[in-house]
Amino acid sequence: MDINLTNNHFLSILQLASPSLPVGAYSYSEGLETLVENGTINSQTNLQHWLQSQLRYGAIRVEAAVMLRSHQSVSVGDMEALCRWNLWLSAARETAELRTSSWQMGRSLMQLLGKLDPQIMPIVNIVGNPSNYAIAFGIASAHWQINHTASLLAYLHSWASNLITAGVKLIPLGQTAGQEILLQLQTSFNTAAVEILALTDDHLACCSWGLSLASMQHETQYTRLFRS
Repeated sequence: MDINLTNNHFLSILQLASPSLPVGAYSYSEGLETLVENGTINSQTNLQHWLQSQLRYGAIRVEAAVMLRSHQSVSVGDMEALCRWNLWLSAARETAELRTSSWQMGRSLMQLLGKLDPQIMPIVNIVGNPSNYAIAFGIASAHWQINHTASLLAYLHSWASNLITAGVKLIPLGQTAGQEILLQLQTSFNTAAVEILALTDDHLACCSWGLSLASMQHETQYTRLFRS
């Protein structure tokens, strides 16, 4: 059963999901830059539609589900399962770009966690490098005793916030449009969270070929603002 979300837990999850967290999330667009370049996404409406589709069918669902399994593994002290899920998620990445971004952000978050709370270092050392970002996020949220639902919603919100910020720069859109998208996604966040919490290991799958193709094309895109 999820523990209550105390004030300290709430403040911890705000810090973990903050756009100012120095893990480099702002430097990646997850293929969005390619989709804007080729005209697939060129407005507030279709950016919102893309994000809603990803929450309904995309790889972010698998990522978030593995984050929860990382959380659970740390909570019960199952380090073997934690390492296994890290390897599983690395193998599940469909492009070099998506794998590299997850590893870079995971490494940055692991290093940050070690400095913020040295007591977490034994777990960080067990997982080692490379560590996926979802794994590191799950470790942090479990260590700080943040419940599953709050951790999941924060993870999804942080992911969407980063891509909305990228879209605001690329399309471009105004800041108000970005905030409108984020507000409109609340129902999608809640729906996705319920579904992801119910996923069994055998049902960790997604339909993300559009993201995969965009990511592969972004790796060789001539002019880029975002890292590949």
